[in-house]
Amino acid sequence: MPRLPLLALIFVLAFIPAVVLSQSPETKDVPPAASPTTAAPSGELAEAESLITKSDWKSAQLKLAQWLGSHPSDARALFDAGYVADSLNQLDDAAAFYHRAVEADPQSFEAHLSLGLLLARENKLDEARPELAIATNLDPGEAGPALKARAWRAMAQIDRTTNPSDASNDLLEALKLTPETLEDTLLAAELAAAAGDFDTSEAAYRRILAKDPKSLAATTGLAHVLIERQNYPAAETMLRSALQQSPGDPALTAQLATVLVAEDKDEALPLLQKLHEAHPTDPAITRMLAEVLTEAGDAAASDKLYVALLAAHPDDPALLVAHAQNLTRQLNYPQALSTFTRATELAPTNPDAWAGLAFAASKTGQPAITLHALSMRSKYLPDVPSTYFLWATSYDMLHKKQEAISYYHHFLEAAAGKFPDQEWQARQRLTVLEKK
Repeated sequence: MPRLPLLALIFVLAFIPAVVLSQSPETKDVPPAASPTTAAPSGELAEAESLITKSDWKSAQLKLAQWLGSHPSDARALFDAGYVADSLNQLDDAAAFYHRAVEADPQSFEAHLSLGLLLARENKLDEARPELAIATNLDPGEAGPALKARAWRAMAQIDRTTNPSDASNDLLEALKLTPETLEDTLLAAELAAAAGDFDTSEAAYRRILAKDPKSLAATTGLAHVLIERQNYPAAETMLRSALQQSPGDPALTAQLATVLVAEDKDEALPLLQKLHEAHPTDPAITRMLAEVLTEAGDAAASDKLYVALLAAHPDDPALLVAHAQNLTRQLNYPQALSTFTRATELAPTNPDAWAGLAFAASKTGQPAITLHALSMRSKYLPDVPSTYFLWATSYDMLHKKQEAISYYHHFLEAAAGKFPDQEWQARQRLTVLEKK
């Protein structure tokens, strides 16, 4: 089966969005094939390909339809038809033609690669990856190593979140075929950060910024690494400088707010409020503002935001716990109890949910529930003074004298003078219990 025109494949690459694949220099520089390695097509197919070179899509589509009417298994024509449909943004038709081209010629590198890239653009990653993997094992012919490297890079982008190790291997295979690009360095930096290798990640981000100081992706990536390393002063300086170049950028602003919160600076709250006003439907910004409002002591305002978030995600355990904690701060213990209960059902390994349930149950006079919640919490976290006190008071309410005495003593040892009111109560109860 003759090779399909490289011009079509190059056109396909231009449609890949940055979130899936970033355009790389070697792809831009690949010239269209002036002549295939095999004999040129004849008749209507040759006329159709001539129209393709002139970007006369509609006329080419008509010619290809006529040709395929009598040659339905012509892999070259099917690929051309997919390319034309792609150029007209008829993506379902393009995918169908690419599928048929693959069936007609399973060894077609171009058809597998184009189908994989199209599926990736449509976020059908589970379908895209196998096609790209097949392409990496086929002879690219006149397409050459540059486009085979694109297949590896596309796979790296797909694997980056689900399998970072495979993503690293994919990238290495691409680098065997073509020189490293800034996009490659960026991906390597992201993968290193995800693996906790912050030294490697920071060095890679700084290499990018040395070549492209205005790279927003590298700036936000480096800021993330600095925040993870708790190097807040350096992150703040860098982010403020970047915001002078890109005023109001939501990603940079959110990162600066994160830094200011970590530094306990009052500027964090108004900055987040302004950011939320500009992006009221962004859940990440809303959640961050809710957290800062809680820390600022405004549980009511914080809870309005959590309630709004829960309307869209009613079964999010983290949101339920945050909402219940705000209910507790507002002394609405019955509703807090109900919400913490729901959170423990959805996330039975969440110690914060069990701790909140224990406290809310104690405030509503349900010591048995408190003890159960404390028992569940203890599977994941060690006891602290507050939980020792809940153990003691719950056993006390149930008239389990020895257990109450034991936990009151544990509490006093752990408290060490930091909780004077509760320590006074513990001593009073021990005086009574140990006399009996």
